Amino acid sequence: MHRLALGLTLIVTLTSGSYLGSQAVSAASEPSGSTGGRGTNILVVGVDSRSGLSAAEKRRLHVGGEGCDCTDVMMLVHLSEDQRRASIVSIPRDSYVEYAASGDALGPARRGKINGAYKIGRGRLTVRTVEKATGLRIDHYLETGFAGFEQAVDNLGGATVCTDKPLKDENSGLDISAGTHRTDGNESLRYVRARHINRAGDLGRVRRQQRMVSDMLARLSSEGALADPVNTLRTVQELLKSVRTDDRTGLDDLVRIGWALGRLSADRTEFSTVPIADFDHRVPGVGSTLIWHEARSRALWEALRADRPITGDPRIQPVPETPALTNPAAVHVRVDDATVAEGLRRNGFVVTDTSASAPPVRPAGPPVISYPVGREADASTLAAALPGSRLRVVGDRNAAFDVAVGSQPVVIKTVTYDRNVAEGAPVTAESLRCTGTSPAQPVARP
Repeated sequence: MHRLALGLTLIVTLTSGSYLGSQAVSAASEPSGSTGGRGTNILVVGVDSRSGLSAAEKRRLHVGGEGCDCTDVMMLVHLSEDQRRASIVSIPRDSYVEYAASGDALGPARRGKINGAYKIGRGRLTVRTVEKATGLRIDHYLETGFAGFEQAVDNLGGATVCTDKPLKDENSGLDISAGTHRTDGNESLRYVRARHINRAGDLGRVRRQQRMVSDMLARLSSEGALADPVNTLRTVQELLKSVRTDDRTGLDDLVRIGWALGRLSADRTEFSTVPIADFDHRVPGVGSTLIWHEARSRALWEALRADRPITGDPRIQPVPETPALTNPAAVHVRVDDATVAEGLRRNGFVVTDTSASAPPVRPAGPPVISYPVGREADASTLAAALPGSRLRVVGDRNAAFDVAVGSQPVVIKTVTYDRNVAEGAPVTAESLRCTGTSPAQPVARP
Protein backbone atom coordinates (compact mmCIF):
# COMPACT_ATOMS: atom_id res chain seq x y z
CA MET A 1 0.00 0.00 0.00
CA HIS A 2 2.83 2.39 0.82
CA ARG A 3 4.36 1.82 -2.66
CA LEU A 4 0.96 2.44 -4.30
CA ALA A 5 0.55 5.67 -2.34
CA LEU A 6 3.98 6.81 -3.44
CA GLY A 7 3.11 6.06 -7.05
CA LEU A 8 -0.18 7.96 -6.89
CA THR A 9 1.51 10.92 -5.20
CA LEU A 10 4.19 11.00 -7.90
CA ILE A 11 1.60 10.89 -10.71
CA VAL A 12 -0.20 13.88 -9.17
CA THR A 13 3.13 15.70 -8.81
CA LEU A 14 4.08 14.99 -12.42
CA THR A 15 0.87 16.47 -13.78
CA SER A 16 1.68 19.76 -12.03
CA GLY A 17 4.56 20.32 -14.48
CA SER A 18 7.60 21.00 -12.28
CA TYR A 19 10.76 21.87 -14.27
CA LEU A 20 14.51 21.49 -13.93
CA GLY A 21 15.69 25.09 -13.68
CA SER A 22 19.34 24.45 -12.80
CA GLN A 23 19.63 21.60 -15.30
CA ALA A 24 18.27 23.50 -18.27
CA VAL A 25 20.12 24.60 -21.37
CA SER A 26 18.68 26.80 -24.08
CA ALA A 27 16.97 25.13 -27.01
CA ALA A 28 14.43 26.37 -29.51
CA SER A 29 11.52 28.25 -28.00
CA GLU A 30 9.55 27.95 -31.23
CA PRO A 31 9.79 25.15 -33.80
CA SER A 32 11.72 26.15 -36.92
CA GLY A 33 10.72 24.74 -40.30
CA SER A 34 8.66 21.97 -38.68
CA THR A 35 5.14 20.93 -39.52
CA GLY A 36 4.22 19.38 -36.19
CA GLY A 37 2.96 15.82 -36.31
CA ARG A 38 1.70 13.30 -33.81
CA GLY A 39 3.68 11.76 -30.99
CA THR A 40 6.67 13.12 -29.09
CA ASN A 41 10.13 13.81 -30.54
CA ILE A 42 13.24 13.92 -28.34
CA LEU A 43 16.65 14.94 -29.68
CA VAL A 44 19.54 13.31 -27.79
CA VAL A 45 23.09 14.52 -28.49
CA GLY A 46 26.57 13.76 -27.28
CA VAL A 47 28.99 16.68 -27.54
CA ASP A 48 32.65 16.40 -28.56
CA SER A 49 34.25 18.93 -26.27
CA ARG A 50 37.34 18.68 -24.08
CA SER A 51 36.46 21.90 -22.24
CA GLY A 52 36.84 21.49 -18.50
CA LEU A 53 38.57 18.10 -18.73
CA SER A 54 41.87 17.75 -16.89
CA ALA A 55 44.87 16.04 -18.49
CA ALA A 56 44.19 12.98 -16.32
CA GLU A 57 40.55 12.86 -17.43
CA LYS A 58 41.55 13.12 -21.09
CA ARG A 59 43.92 10.18 -20.64
CA ARG A 60 41.29 8.13 -18.84
CA LEU A 61 38.66 8.85 -21.46
CA HIS A 62 41.20 8.45 -24.30
CA VAL A 63 40.13 11.78 -25.83
CA GLY A 64 43.43 13.56 -26.40
CA GLY A 65 43.74 16.37 -28.91
CA GLU A 66 41.38 19.21 -29.66
CA GLY A 67 37.65 18.66 -29.63
CA CYS A 68 35.50 20.04 -32.43
CA ASP A 69 33.01 21.63 -30.01
CA CYS A 70 30.31 19.93 -32.04
CA THR A 71 27.76 17.14 -31.65
CA ASP A 72 29.47 13.76 -31.98
CA VAL A 73 26.30 11.67 -31.57
CA MET A 74 22.77 12.63 -32.57
CA MET A 75 19.67 10.47 -32.10
CA LEU A 76 16.05 11.48 -32.71
CA VAL A 77 13.68 9.46 -30.53
CA HIS A 78 10.04 9.39 -31.64
CA LEU A 79 7.56 8.08 -29.07
CA SER A 80 4.20 7.35 -30.67
CA GLU A 81 1.09 9.17 -29.52
CA ASP A 82 -0.34 6.01 -27.94
CA GLN A 83 3.09 5.34 -26.32
CA ARG A 84 3.12 1.82 -27.76
CA ARG A 85 6.06 2.29 -30.15
CA ALA A 86 9.42 4.07 -30.18
CA SER A 87 11.42 4.84 -33.32
CA ILE A 88 15.04 5.87 -32.76
CA VAL A 89 16.76 7.44 -35.77
CA SER A 90 20.49 8.19 -35.80
CA ILE A 91 21.52 11.30 -37.73
CA PRO A 92 25.17 10.92 -38.85
CA ARG A 93 27.38 13.76 -37.71
CA ASP A 94 28.72 14.46 -41.23
CA SER A 95 25.27 14.95 -42.79
CA TYR A 96 25.46 17.98 -45.12
CA VAL A 97 22.51 20.27 -44.38
CA GLU A 98 21.40 23.87 -44.40
CA TYR A 99 21.58 25.43 -40.96
CA ALA A 100 18.64 27.25 -39.45
CA ALA A 101 19.02 31.00 -39.09
CA SER A 102 21.09 31.82 -36.01
CA GLY A 103 19.54 35.17 -35.15
CA ASP A 104 22.43 37.39 -36.17
CA ALA A 105 22.96 35.65 -39.53
CA LEU A 106 23.01 37.87 -42.61
CA GLY A 107 23.01 36.89 -46.26
CA PRO A 108 22.30 33.42 -47.66
CA ALA A 109 21.73 30.49 -45.33
CA ARG A 110 24.87 28.64 -44.30
CA ARG A 111 25.42 24.99 -45.11
CA GLY A 112 27.71 22.52 -43.42
CA LYS A 113 27.91 19.30 -41.46
CA ILE A 114 24.96 18.99 -39.12
CA ASN A 115 27.28 18.57 -36.13
CA GLY A 116 28.64 22.10 -36.76
CA ALA A 117 25.36 23.75 -35.79
CA TYR A 118 26.26 23.26 -32.14
CA LYS A 119 29.46 25.31 -32.38
CA ILE A 120 27.55 28.19 -33.98
CA GLY A 121 24.49 28.27 -31.75
CA ARG A 122 24.74 25.49 -29.13
CA GLY A 123 21.65 23.42 -28.33
CA ARG A 124 19.20 26.02 -29.58
CA LEU A 125 20.56 26.08 -33.14
CA THR A 126 21.10 22.32 -33.13
CA VAL A 127 17.41 21.79 -32.43
CA ARG A 128 16.29 24.36 -35.00
CA THR A 129 18.60 22.88 -37.66
CA VAL A 130 17.28 19.35 -37.08
CA GLU A 131 13.75 20.71 -37.31
CA LYS A 132 14.58 22.45 -40.57
CA ALA A 133 16.26 19.38 -42.08
CA THR A 134 13.56 16.90 -41.05
CA GLY A 135 10.39 18.95 -40.94
CA LEU A 136 9.67 17.51 -37.50
CA ARG A 137 8.97 19.43 -34.31
CA ILE A 138 11.48 18.67 -31.54
CA ASP A 139 9.67 18.60 -28.19
CA HIS A 140 12.58 17.80 -25.86
CA TYR A 141 16.38 18.02 -25.94
CA LEU A 142 18.99 16.09 -23.94
CA GLU A 143 22.73 16.71 -24.06
CA THR A 144 25.83 15.17 -22.50
CA GLY A 145 29.60 15.16 -23.05
CA PHE A 146 32.32 12.51 -22.81
CA ALA A 147 32.56 12.59 -19.02
CA GLY A 148 28.79 12.85 -18.75
CA PHE A 149 28.30 9.78 -20.90
CA GLU A 150 30.77 7.83 -18.78
CA GLN A 151 29.01 8.87 -15.59
CA ALA A 152 25.55 8.18 -17.01
CA VAL A 153 26.45 4.61 -17.96
CA ASP A 154 28.04 4.01 -14.56
CA ASN A 155 25.05 5.52 -12.74
CA LEU A 156 22.70 3.26 -14.70
CA GLY A 157 24.68 0.13 -13.82
CA GLY A 158 26.85 -0.35 -16.90
CA ALA A 159 26.08 -1.49 -20.43
CA THR A 160 26.31 -4.61 -22.59
CA VAL A 161 28.67 -4.93 -25.56
CA CYS A 162 28.63 -7.87 -27.94
CA THR A 163 30.73 -8.65 -31.01
CA ASP A 164 31.41 -11.74 -33.08
CA LYS A 165 34.97 -10.54 -33.76
CA PRO A 166 37.66 -8.87 -31.66
CA LEU A 167 37.46 -5.08 -31.93
CA LYS A 168 40.49 -2.83 -31.57
CA ASP A 169 40.76 0.88 -32.33
CA GLU A 170 43.79 2.85 -31.20
CA ASN A 171 42.05 6.19 -31.65
CA SER A 172 39.27 5.47 -29.16
CA GLY A 173 41.24 3.00 -27.04
CA LEU A 174 38.78 0.16 -27.75
CA ASP A 175 40.23 -3.33 -27.29
CA ILE A 176 37.75 -6.14 -26.64
CA SER A 177 37.61 -9.81 -27.51
CA ALA A 178 34.82 -11.61 -29.33
CA GLY A 179 31.79 -12.34 -27.16
CA THR A 180 29.51 -10.41 -24.85
CA HIS A 181 30.79 -8.19 -22.07
CA ARG A 182 29.37 -6.03 -19.28
CA THR A 183 31.13 -2.68 -19.66
CA ASP A 184 31.48 0.34 -17.41
CA GLY A 185 31.15 3.93 -18.61
CA ASN A 186 34.75 4.28 -19.75
CA GLU A 187 34.74 1.06 -21.77
CA SER A 188 31.32 1.89 -23.24
CA LEU A 189 32.57 5.29 -24.38
CA ARG A 190 35.43 3.64 -26.25
CA TYR A 191 32.98 1.25 -27.91
CA VAL A 192 30.58 3.91 -29.18
CA ARG A 193 33.36 6.28 -30.32
CA ALA A 194 35.41 3.77 -32.36
CA ARG A 195 35.53 4.68 -36.07
CA HIS A 196 38.55 2.74 -37.33
CA ILE A 197 37.46 -0.89 -37.09
CA ASN A 198 35.52 -3.24 -39.35
CA ARG A 199 32.85 -1.18 -41.14
CA ALA A 200 34.99 1.89 -40.64
CA GLY A 201 33.41 5.32 -40.42
CA ASP A 202 30.28 6.72 -38.85
CA LEU A 203 27.60 4.30 -40.03
CA GLY A 204 29.20 1.25 -38.44
CA ARG A 205 29.78 3.26 -35.28
CA VAL A 206 26.16 4.45 -35.30
CA ARG A 207 24.90 0.85 -35.44
CA ARG A 208 27.00 0.02 -32.38
CA GLN A 209 25.50 3.00 -30.58
CA GLN A 210 22.02 1.76 -31.44
CA ARG A 211 22.87 -1.73 -30.22
CA MET A 212 24.09 -0.35 -26.90
CA VAL A 213 20.94 1.74 -26.42
CA SER A 214 18.78 -1.27 -27.27
CA ASP A 215 20.52 -3.53 -24.78
CA MET A 216 20.53 -0.88 -22.05
CA LEU A 217 16.78 -0.33 -22.42
CA ALA A 218 16.25 -4.10 -22.27
CA ARG A 219 18.35 -4.43 -19.12
CA LEU A 220 16.75 -1.46 -17.33
CA SER A 221 13.32 -2.87 -18.14
CA SER A 222 14.18 -6.39 -16.99
CA GLU A 223 15.63 -5.06 -13.72
CA GLY A 224 12.49 -3.02 -13.04
CA ALA A 225 14.26 0.36 -13.29
CA LEU A 226 11.44 1.62 -15.55
CA ALA A 227 8.66 -0.56 -14.17
CA ASP A 228 6.55 2.19 -12.59
CA PRO A 229 6.67 5.95 -11.95
CA VAL A 230 8.57 5.56 -8.67
CA ASN A 231 11.39 3.43 -10.10
CA THR A 232 11.48 5.49 -13.27
CA LEU A 233 11.87 8.66 -11.19
CA ARG A 234 14.91 7.18 -9.45
CA THR A 235 16.42 6.19 -12.82
CA VAL A 236 15.78 9.63 -14.29
CA GLN A 237 17.36 11.31 -11.26
CA GLU A 238 20.51 9.23 -11.79
CA LEU A 239 20.52 10.19 -15.47
CA LEU A 240 20.19 13.89 -14.73
CA LYS A 241 23.40 13.88 -12.71
CA SER A 242 25.26 13.90 -16.04
CA VAL A 243 22.69 14.86 -18.71
CA ARG A 244 21.35 18.37 -19.35
CA THR A 245 17.95 19.22 -20.76
CA ASP A 246 16.40 22.20 -22.53
CA ASP A 247 14.10 24.61 -20.75
CA ARG A 248 10.99 22.89 -22.14
CA THR A 249 11.83 19.52 -20.60
CA GLY A 250 10.84 18.84 -17.04
CA LEU A 251 11.25 15.95 -14.65
CA ASP A 252 7.64 15.02 -15.35
CA ASP A 253 8.37 14.73 -19.10
CA LEU A 254 11.39 12.48 -18.58
CA VAL A 255 9.59 10.17 -16.18
CA ARG A 256 6.64 9.89 -18.55
CA ILE A 257 8.97 9.10 -21.48
CA GLY A 258 11.09 6.65 -19.47
CA TRP A 259 8.06 4.83 -18.11
CA ALA A 260 6.66 4.49 -21.65
CA LEU A 261 9.97 3.15 -22.99
CA GLY A 262 10.15 0.63 -20.16
CA ARG A 263 6.82 -0.87 -21.16
CA LEU A 264 7.74 -1.45 -24.81
CA SER A 265 8.58 -4.90 -26.14
CA ALA A 266 11.57 -5.40 -28.46
CA ASP A 267 9.35 -5.61 -31.54
CA ARG A 268 7.87 -2.21 -30.65
CA THR A 269 11.24 -0.44 -30.53
CA GLU A 270 12.72 0.50 -33.93
CA PHE A 271 16.17 1.72 -34.88
CA SER A 272 17.33 3.29 -38.13
CA THR A 273 19.90 5.63 -39.65
CA VAL A 274 18.96 8.35 -42.11
CA PRO A 275 19.30 6.81 -45.63
CA ILE A 276 22.37 8.12 -47.45
CA ALA A 277 22.76 8.67 -51.22
CA ASP A 278 26.39 9.88 -51.29
CA PHE A 279 28.85 8.69 -48.66
CA ASP A 280 31.72 10.94 -49.75
CA HIS A 281 30.37 14.27 -50.99
CA ARG A 282 33.35 16.62 -51.06
CA VAL A 283 32.72 20.27 -50.17
CA PRO A 284 35.56 22.85 -50.31
CA GLY A 285 36.33 24.09 -46.83
CA VAL A 286 34.10 21.44 -45.25
CA GLY A 287 35.61 18.12 -46.36
CA SER A 288 33.91 14.78 -46.87
CA THR A 289 30.21 14.89 -46.08
CA LEU A 290 27.13 12.66 -46.33
CA ILE A 291 24.18 13.51 -48.57
CA TRP A 292 20.81 12.14 -47.51
CA HIS A 293 18.85 10.07 -50.02
CA GLU A 294 16.16 12.59 -50.90
CA ALA A 295 13.18 10.27 -51.49
CA ARG A 296 13.97 7.73 -48.77
CA SER A 297 14.81 10.25 -46.05
CA ARG A 298 11.66 12.21 -46.92
CA ALA A 299 9.65 8.99 -46.53
CA LEU A 300 11.31 8.42 -43.14
CA TRP A 301 10.37 11.85 -41.81
CA GLU A 302 6.85 11.56 -43.25
CA ALA A 303 6.36 8.24 -41.47
CA LEU A 304 7.42 9.74 -38.14
CA ARG A 305 5.24 12.81 -38.68
CA ALA A 306 2.27 10.55 -39.38
CA ASP A 307 3.18 8.40 -36.35
CA ARG A 308 3.64 5.26 -38.47
CA PRO A 309 6.20 2.43 -38.04
CA ILE A 310 9.41 2.83 -40.04
CA THR A 311 10.26 -0.88 -40.28
CA GLY A 312 8.81 -2.69 -43.26
CA ASP A 313 8.21 0.51 -45.25
CA PRO A 314 9.65 -0.07 -48.76
CA ARG A 315 9.72 3.67 -49.44
CA ILE A 316 12.29 4.06 -46.65
CA GLN A 317 14.18 0.83 -47.35
CA PRO A 318 13.40 -0.79 -50.71
CA VAL A 319 13.86 -4.55 -50.73
CA PRO A 320 16.05 -5.56 -53.69
CA GLU A 321 15.37 -8.81 -55.50
CA THR A 322 18.87 -10.12 -54.75
CA PRO A 323 20.53 -8.18 -51.91
CA ALA A 324 24.29 -8.34 -51.40
CA LEU A 325 25.77 -8.26 -47.91
CA THR A 326 28.97 -6.56 -49.02
CA ASN A 327 30.18 -4.39 -51.87
CA PRO A 328 31.07 -6.51 -54.97
CA ALA A 329 33.71 -3.90 -55.85
CA ALA A 330 35.73 -5.13 -52.85
CA VAL A 331 35.67 -8.79 -53.97
CA HIS A 332 38.49 -9.85 -56.29
CA VAL A 333 37.70 -13.19 -57.90
CA ARG A 334 39.28 -15.52 -60.46
CA VAL A 335 36.80 -17.23 -62.79
CA ASP A 336 37.61 -20.09 -65.16
CA ASP A 337 34.77 -19.39 -67.61
CA ALA A 338 34.74 -16.30 -69.89
CA THR A 339 30.95 -15.89 -69.94
CA VAL A 340 30.62 -16.17 -66.18
CA ALA A 341 33.60 -13.85 -65.74
CA GLU A 342 31.93 -11.17 -67.87
CA GLY A 343 28.60 -11.57 -66.01
CA LEU A 344 30.28 -11.10 -62.64
CA ARG A 345 32.23 -8.13 -63.97
CA ARG A 346 28.95 -6.44 -64.96
CA ASN A 347 27.79 -7.07 -61.39
CA GLY A 348 30.67 -4.97 -60.09
CA PHE A 349 33.06 -7.73 -58.98
CA VAL A 350 36.74 -7.32 -59.77
CA VAL A 351 37.32 -10.30 -62.06
CA THR A 352 40.33 -12.07 -63.51
CA ASP A 353 39.41 -14.36 -66.39
CA THR A 354 41.32 -17.66 -66.02
CA SER A 355 39.35 -19.55 -68.67
CA ALA A 356 42.52 -20.17 -70.67
CA SER A 357 43.67 -22.61 -67.98
CA ALA A 358 40.26 -24.23 -67.37
CA PRO A 359 40.09 -28.05 -67.50
CA PRO A 360 39.00 -29.51 -70.88
CA VAL A 361 36.27 -31.53 -69.15
CA ARG A 362 34.23 -29.72 -66.54
CA PRO A 363 33.63 -31.53 -63.24
CA ALA A 364 30.07 -32.66 -62.60
CA GLY A 365 27.84 -30.33 -60.63
CA PRO A 366 27.33 -26.61 -60.03
CA PRO A 367 30.04 -23.93 -59.75
CA VAL A 368 32.30 -24.17 -56.72
CA ILE A 369 33.27 -20.94 -54.93
CA SER A 370 36.50 -21.23 -52.95
CA TYR A 371 37.06 -18.41 -50.49
CA PRO A 372 39.51 -17.59 -47.68
CA VAL A 373 38.54 -18.12 -44.05
CA GLY A 374 37.21 -14.94 -42.50
CA ARG A 375 35.60 -13.68 -45.73
CA GLU A 376 32.23 -15.34 -45.26
CA ALA A 377 30.22 -12.18 -45.95
CA ASP A 378 32.00 -11.60 -49.27
CA ALA A 379 31.48 -15.26 -50.15
CA SER A 380 27.75 -14.83 -49.52
CA THR A 381 27.71 -11.85 -51.88
CA LEU A 382 29.42 -13.88 -54.61
CA ALA A 383 27.10 -16.83 -54.01
CA ALA A 384 24.07 -14.53 -54.32
CA ALA A 385 25.24 -13.66 -57.84
CA LEU A 386 25.71 -17.37 -58.65
CA PRO A 387 22.69 -19.10 -57.05
CA GLY A 388 23.09 -22.83 -56.53
CA SER A 389 26.87 -22.64 -56.17
CA ARG A 390 28.73 -24.70 -53.60
CA LEU A 391 30.91 -22.86 -51.09
CA ARG A 392 34.32 -24.21 -50.05
CA VAL A 393 36.37 -22.45 -47.41
CA VAL A 394 40.17 -22.33 -47.70
CA GLY A 395 42.18 -22.14 -44.49
CA ASP A 396 44.66 -19.55 -45.78
CA ARG A 397 43.38 -16.05 -45.03
CA ASN A 398 45.39 -14.72 -47.96
CA ALA A 399 43.91 -17.15 -50.46
CA ALA A 400 42.07 -15.80 -53.50
CA PHE A 401 38.41 -16.12 -54.37
CA ASP A 402 38.06 -18.72 -57.12
CA VAL A 403 35.04 -19.80 -59.14
CA ALA A 404 35.38 -23.20 -60.81
CA VAL A 405 32.49 -23.73 -63.22
CA GLY A 406 31.07 -27.27 -63.39
CA SER A 407 28.96 -29.16 -65.90
CA GLN A 408 25.64 -27.62 -64.85
CA PRO A 409 24.33 -24.45 -66.54
CA VAL A 410 25.23 -21.30 -64.62
CA VAL A 411 22.64 -18.69 -63.63
CA ILE A 412 23.98 -15.18 -63.00
CA LYS A 413 21.82 -12.88 -60.89
CA THR A 414 22.16 -9.13 -60.63
CA VAL A 415 22.94 -8.35 -57.00
CA THR A 416 22.20 -5.04 -55.31
CA TYR A 417 24.56 -3.71 -52.68
CA ASP A 418 23.03 -0.97 -50.57
CA ARG A 419 25.26 0.27 -47.78
CA ASN A 420 22.18 1.60 -46.03
CA VAL A 421 20.91 -1.97 -45.71
CA ALA A 422 24.17 -3.24 -44.28
CA GLU A 423 24.63 -0.45 -41.74
CA GLY A 424 21.44 1.47 -41.13
CA ALA A 425 18.24 -0.17 -42.38
CA PRO A 426 15.19 0.16 -40.11
CA VAL A 427 15.11 -2.83 -37.74
CA THR A 428 13.47 -3.71 -34.46
CA ALA A 429 15.44 -4.07 -31.25
CA GLU A 430 15.13 -7.85 -31.51
CA SER A 431 17.72 -7.94 -34.29
CA LEU A 432 20.18 -5.68 -32.45
CA ARG A 433 20.22 -7.07 -28.95
CA CYS A 434 22.90 -9.39 -27.67
CA THR A 435 21.56 -12.91 -27.23
CA GLY A 436 22.68 -16.20 -25.76
CA THR A 437 25.19 -14.66 -23.38
CA SER A 438 24.99 -15.48 -19.70
CA PRO A 439 26.69 -14.45 -17.60
CA ALA A 440 28.24 -11.35 -19.14
CA GLN A 441 31.94 -10.84 -18.56
CA PRO A 442 33.57 -7.52 -17.70
CA VAL A 443 36.00 -6.04 -20.19
CA ALA A 444 39.59 -5.76 -19.05
CA ARG A 445 40.92 -2.21 -19.30
CA PRO A 446 43.67 -1.80 -21.92
